[in-house]
Amino acid sequence: MRRFLIGLAGGAVLGYAWIRAQEALAERDEPAVPLEPNPRAYGALRRKLMLAGVARSFATLGVVAYAIGPRLEPEEGAVEPRARRMGLLTLGFLASALFDIPIDYVEGFALERRYGLSKQTEGAWLADYAKSTAIATAITVPLVELLAFAISRAPRTWPLIATAGAFPLLVLANVVAPMYIAPLFNKFTPLEGDLATEIRALAGRHGAGDATLLRVDMSRQTEKANAYVTGLFGSKRIVIGDTLLDHFEPRETLFVVAHELGHYVYGDVWRGVGLGTLAAAVTFFGSRAIAERPGRPLASTAGLTRLFFAMSMLGTLAGPILSAFSRGRERAADGFAIEATDDASAGAAAFTRLRERNHAEDEQPKWMELLFASHPSLRSRIERLEAVGASG
Repeated sequence: MRRFLIGLAGGAVLGYAWIRAQEALAERDEPAVPLEPNPRAYGALRRKLMLAGVARSFATLGVVAYAIGPRLEPEEGAVEPRARRMGLLTLGFLASALFDIPIDYVEGFALERRYGLSKQTEGAWLADYAKSTAIATAITVPLVELLAFAISRAPRTWPLIATAGAFPLLVLANVVAPMYIAPLFNKFTPLEGDLATEIRALAGRHGAGDATLLRVDMSRQTEKANAYVTGLFGSKRIVIGDTLLDHFEPRETLFVVAHELGHYVYGDVWRGVGLGTLAAAVTFFGSRAIAERPGRPLASTAGLTRLFFAMSMLGTLAGPILSAFSRGRERAADGFAIEATDDASAGAAAFTRLRERNHAEDEQPKWMELLFASHPSLRSRIERLEAVGASG
């Protein structure tokens, strides 16, 4: 039965990749006709692709863990050399990225282009894909090797050690990513002008006056609009996409920035770090119980593949809890923006424009919102803002 399931999973993964490869080749020869804006159709398609991606990820990890992994087991009593383990992990990450190119090309690049949500060229997309793969591999392989080292030295207590290490790593990521990784993909320039003055005054009233205010060329990858406040300690940045600055009214942009500033004021980055550390603890302890096998070390390439499969399952199960936390923080940030700007009608107008520009649905199916959605439905957010605006 196990061999049958592994074979079924492997066949499904290969079949899916083959179909996408044919579609990618066809798209390159003759790009598909553009599609009319249709938030409902776009949202439904995105949900199907997301569920397919989850299933494909489980199937791939299952095949690697229980079909390929056993062939990589060191002989009983032997210790796998570090160079071999890191080499196999690097090869695995790069092979996975190459395998996924046609899938990501069709489901990401081509689909966004058909719906008019991106004007990115194929060459620019491939360059970003290559950079993302290189960065992810360069960061992940050493971290996995550190995990393997902890497992080999402390086979019973390594989940506690890994959890303790997760906290500083999450903090470091919030400093390093915006300052050193994001600029590899986009151009960030200082924002000046009347709107910048208003934003600096708003940030100053709420303890973020020292944040760097930047404009980012989001239009390089997408036509969707967004802004964010990121960083910790002295690395705070208020970043606004050119798609937001160029297509929204100043008061609408100010409300969106106020919403993002609310996450900073309420300490949501630190909340996220704390919750991420707790999730790491549950994942590490739980995955050890699932992946351990008598006489088969976890601190090997084969053992790590079993561990990754278990961690993926537990991470998916934790998804609804993390999504509920995120939705709560988004509602709180909306409330902050209402108080900070005293302009709920601008928020309603901004979210309405975001809905149109991003081809976003007013409301997703309830199961989707409960299990996966990081934000409350746009309808509920707009109705709240309109009600506050009407009462004010």
